[in-house]
Order: sequence, then structure tokens, then C-alpha cells
Amino acid sequence: MRTVHFMEHTGINHRLALFIPIRLGTYVILFAVVALWMGYPSFLQLPFILYSVFTLLFALILAFDRHQRLRNIAALVTPLHFILELVVESGIIYATGNVNSPFSALFILTIVSAALTYRLIGTLIVASIVSLAYAFIIWLGLSYFNDSGISGKALKTIFDVQDEVFYPIFLHFLIFYLAAFITGYLAERLRRQDRQLADTSTALRKAKLETDDILRNLNSGLITVDASGQIIFFNHAAENILGYREESVCGLLCTEVFAERMPYLAVFLMNSIRNHVPQIRREIEITDGSGNRVPLGLSISHLTEEDKKLRGVIAIFSDLTEAKLLEAKVRSADRLTAVGELSASIAHEIRNPLAAISGSVEVLKSDIELSGENRRLMDLIVKESHRLSRILSEFLDYSRIERTAYNKVDLCRVVGDTIQVLHHHESFNESIKVRFETEESILYVVGDEDLFKQLLLNLSVNACEVLGTDGGSLTFRLVSDKEEGTAVLFVDDNGPGITQNLSKQIFEPFFSTKKNGSGLGLAIVNRICSALKLDLSVDSQPGEGTTFKIEFHIFKSPNDTSNVLELDELTADAN
Repeated sequence: MRTVHFMEHTGINHRLALFIPIRLGTYVILFAVVALWMGYPSFLQLPFILYSVFTLLFALILAFDRHQRLRNIAALVTPLHFILELVVESGIIYATGNVNSPFSALFILTIVSAALTYRLIGTLIVASIVSLAYAFIIWLGLSYFNDSGISGKALKTIFDVQDEVFYPIFLHFLIFYLAAFITGYLAERLRRQDRQLADTSTALRKAKLETDDILRNLNSGLITVDASGQIIFFNHAAENILGYREESVCGLLCTEVFAERMPYLAVFLMNSIRNHVPQIRREIEITDGSGNRVPLGLSISHLTEEDKKLRGVIAIFSDLTEAKLLEAKVRSADRLTAVGELSASIAHEIRNPLAAISGSVEVLKSDIELSGENRRLMDLIVKESHRLSRILSEFLDYSRIERTAYNKVDLCRVVGDTIQVLHHHESFNESIKVRFETEESILYVVGDEDLFKQLLLNLSVNACEVLGTDGGSLTFRLVSDKEEGTAVLFVDDNGPGITQNLSKQIFEPFFSTKKNGSGLGLAIVNRICSALKLDLSVDSQPGEGTTFKIEFHIFKSPNDTSNVLELDELTADAN
């Protein structure tokens, strides 16, 4: 007989709700009969005491079912419990009228209890044991009353169809088996439904968890608002982008939550609800929790019932800050490319006639003696010719930054060489203190040495021109992260700084805040970084100086063959 482990978590609560009351009810009935009705007959005292102990133990095991060990104990206690129950019930029936005993229905309670513990086959086996026990006590009673001992005459009396004893016994057998079949069948159906319900519940919980995890961990913000405007769902990305916590906004009206920092979001949500018009894609601007302006790409969809009635709306949005920056970089790169091509053609067309004009003026200046206003005009022509020639040279430098050859370059040496050149540049004066701070003596990076020198010299000259004759400090700080394979060079000056609006324009060609600036120095810096695939950024506040940050790629060990591939790929991309 195979036992179904009724302590499994599937359907355990439902079966305990049925099983424990039946067992305790059986115990109460037996106690009332044995203790009150029969006055504790001596032959039932020991079996009933054992039955009481097993009943208490069984109820405690079921009530405190937490571990596999308790379940194993229950599996051992159950058969003993049934055996003692049959012994006690048989004794009661034997002592209260035998075949005419009114307590034969106690066996039915045992069969019902067995149905909640065993399968249908097991319940029928228990019914067979009950039938045998009932027949045995009838046989024993008849043998005792006939004073013939345990003899064949009593057994013959039981199965004599003409005898009045046969029909009660036969009827009881039918009732026992019918009760076993009905309760076993219903219990089997109950177990099957419990398993199906448990499987369905598990599948639903899994689906709900998976769906919930997907929605909560989307990279895009997601908000669900019902038809009244109350916020129902708020995922993690929405918390990060909008600066609200889900627990603080769920259940509140979106118009109240978003009124202060992002009123347009509330307006679009409520308009979509009122007008039943979804928003396919549009851009709005909000203020995040830190007070920064954040561009959002927003889409609003409808949630509807089966009858097309609006349940609410779903707003999906994303932070467009990075996309806007990338878009700006692309536009800037396009402008730089166009300007580079234009500057190259203009420089070549102007440089030759300018050289002829400048040479002719120099000859005239040396051959003709001029004085007064004429000499001042001649000097002005020479000065402006030189300035125009310098601008043309910068044009050509700007336009030549196209094809690059990637090599292994010692960045520390490049910075040192740049500082030496800077000390002899016309923009440098002794009141400017130049320092180089690094923990590296040699640091190899991937790039073009000549372009690196031009890049750093342009940044240095720009800093010296900003500091001017008042002096100040110019610091090169080199920090490397060899695990990440990057080196970051900071070029700091303690000059007057620039505003946030101007910092977005300083890399544009011909933009300059200096009186005699050409507007190409920082444009060349930006073009070099773009050509060499270096990350360039600027951090500046008025009155707090300016910091340019450049991120280089560290050249790996010579034994690493990926260096060759890296250099080849970069050079191929650049060309």
C-alpha cells in the first residue's frame, strides 16, 4: 500500500483543515464512550491511553509541520494510530452489544480518516481491515455468548444467510466499502485538484514575477496611471529619471505629484486620458530631483477593458541627455569636417598671393624710406600679413588632421617636451607656474606623437593666453588605471573660468573670447581628439579656473598580440 504524503505543501492547509477535526472528533467520541459511557473498562485502558498519546502526538506533528524529519515521524505514527484506533473501536463494539452495538459507525470515521491519508486503494484496504475486525469481534462475541469458545459453530452462524446476524454484518460490510470508495475517490480528486491548483498557482506566480521583473528592470521609465489619474505602477528607471520613490507616489494623483517639477508630463497624461488619444512619440523637458533640466522622449499608450472602456494609460519614457550629447557631437563633427575642407581650399588659394604680397611689402619697406603716417601704415601691412599667414597656417593644421597613424607613444615624455616648448612660446611669461604631477615615469599609450604634442601645446597656449600677464598656475595631472586600460590627463589652470553656456561653444571653429584669437586653437584640439578617438571634456566655473580632461588608451604589454590588432583596427578606422 503506497501512502500519499499528505504533509506536502501542495494542498496541505486544505487537508489539515479536514483531517485534524476528524481525528480530534474521533478522539472526543471515543473518550466519551470509554470514560463516561463504559466507565473505563479494564481491557480498554491501555489501548485507549496509547491511542490518546498517539492522537496528541499526531496533532502536534500536523500543527507544527516545518521540517522533513517531522514528516517522516508522521509517516511512522499514522499506521500505529490507525491500528490503536481499530483496537479501541473494536473493544467498544464488543462491549456494547456486539452485532447490535450502536457504535459500529466509529469504523466509518476511521475509513474517512484513512481516505485523507491514503489513496483510493489504501482506503479500500483499510475498509477490508475494518471489515475483518468487525467480523472478528462478531465472531468472538457469538462464540462467547454460545459458551462454545472460539469454534466453527460461531463462524458458521455468521455466514448463515438464514440467520438474522448475517444481514447486519453484510450491511456493515457494504457500508464500509461504500464509504471507503466514496471518500477515497473524493480524496483522490481533491489531491489531484490540489496539485493542479498548486501547479497553476506556481505558474501564475512565476509569470507574475517574470512580468513584474521585466517591467521593473526596463531601462526605460514606465508609469501606469488609471482612468482617474492615480499612479498605479512606477518602475526603477522611472524612479531614477524622475527623482521620485514608488512607495511615495503610488496611489496619488499624477497632477499633484508632477505639478511642481514636471507639469507637462501630468498635462500629457491627463490629456491622453480625457481625450482618449495616445501619444506616439514626443519630447518634453523636466526638472529632476537635483534641479537639472532633463529632456525626455515620451510615449503614452492606452489600457482598455474588453468593452473598449479606458482603464488607464501607460507612459514609457527615456532620458535623452546622452542621445542629445551624441547628436550634438555628430553635428559638431559634421561642421568640423565641412570647415576643414573649406579651410583647406581657402588656405591654398590665399596663401600664395599672400606670400607674394608680404614679400613685396618687405622689399618696399627696405628700399623706401618712409616716415610718419606712411611708415605706420607700412608696419600695419606687414603685421597684418604675418597675422593672416599665421591664421592660414592654423587653417592648414586644422585641415590636415584627417589621417592618423597609431603607434606606441610615451605620454610622460610628450608632456615633458610640451612643457619645454611652452617655456619658449611667445604666450608664456615667468609669472605662470607650470607643474606636471604623476606617479608614472613611463606610460605608453596608443596614438600619434606629433598630434599629441600639437594637442597639448594648443591647450597650454590657450591656458597661458587666458592667464595673461597676471600669471597663475598650469598643472598637468596624469592618472592611469591599468586594469581598465585607460589613462586620464587633466590640464588645469586657475584662470577666470568660463560659463556653462560658453563651454558648449569653445570647440567650435572661429569662436573665441580673446581679443586677437583666431578661434581655431581649441577647435584643433577637438578635431585631434576626434581623429584619435580620445574622450575630451571640459569642466569650468567662473572664478574657479578650467580643467580639460582627456582619456587615452594604454598600450598593453608587448607580449599581448591584441596590441597589433588594436593598432591596425584604429588605423583602418581612421583612414
